[in-house]
Amino acid sequence: MDTRADGQDWLTDRFEEHRPQLRAVAYRMLGSVSEAEDAVQDAWLRLNRADTSEVENLGAWLTTVVARVCLNALRSREHRREDPLEVRVPDPIISSEDGADPERQAVLADSVGLAMLVVLETLTPAERLAFVLHDMFAVPFEEIAPMIERSPAAARQLASRARRRVQGQAPSPDPDLGRQRDVVNAFLAAARDGDFDALVSVLHPDVVLRSDGGTARARQTVLISGARAVAAQAVTFGRLSPFARPALINGAAGIVVVAQERPISVMAFTVAGGQIAAVDVLSDPDRLNALDLTVLDD
Repeated sequence: MDTRADGQDWLTDRFEEHRPQLRAVAYRMLGSVSEAEDAVQDAWLRLNRADTSEVENLGAWLTTVVARVCLNALRSREHRREDPLEVRVPDPIISSEDGADPERQAVLADSVGLAMLVVLETLTPAERLAFVLHDMFAVPFEEIAPMIERSPAAARQLASRARRRVQGQAPSPDPDLGRQRDVVNAFLAAARDGDFDALVSVLHPDVVLRSDGGTARARQTVLISGARAVAAQAVTFGRLSPFARPALINGAAGIVVVAQERPISVMAFTVAGGQIAAVDVLSDPDRLNALDLTVLDD
């Protein structure tokens, strides 16, 4: 009897049990599906090299490992970033309208919208770690503090600072998905008809439009605020309406624009109080081509 093989099988099974939460933690920390997968894989490699015989809570241990990997990745990203004010729309998680894809739902867990992820991009690495782990996964500050080499009180302050920024800049979406879809459909109809007044009426006065075109479409990387300014830009969306396919973007009503079987853009909407409070658009062709759109074919 090969006890080493049995032990490895047991470890593999335990890791797979925790994989959904680890991916969810990493996605919220990094806003990138591929980088989140890399972080989880790194945790698996570290688990295989570590002596975990005295680890009482393997899930907590793995969460700590993934969080540290993500923290290092965020710090490295911060050093590389030349323009701290650049618009970056995180990787969207796309599901069909029925939301039947269990793997994507596991990543989303409690559905963190793109608008919130965009705000998380503005936090320092330590703030983001403290907020994500404590507010989204209920990790105690006593466990967070050593990861960022701070006291528990300092970790609490970092999370509080991040929470204020998120609450101030990322509106809470309407929980009714059908209501969200009605508002988005009204927006698309007004854009298709070129009805400027109708567009303004469906947009919150302080609506924010963020568009990330990447390096290939740098001119499409913009940040626009205010209902009238966004409405003026939205009129140009009308010509894309025949190619718009409804989808869930991070658990909320959105659309994917597909022409000749190629994705042109992904549009995520944050609907709050019956109006659109945020529009996040990804039109970077390199990142779009990496998306899995087969879920929309169901």
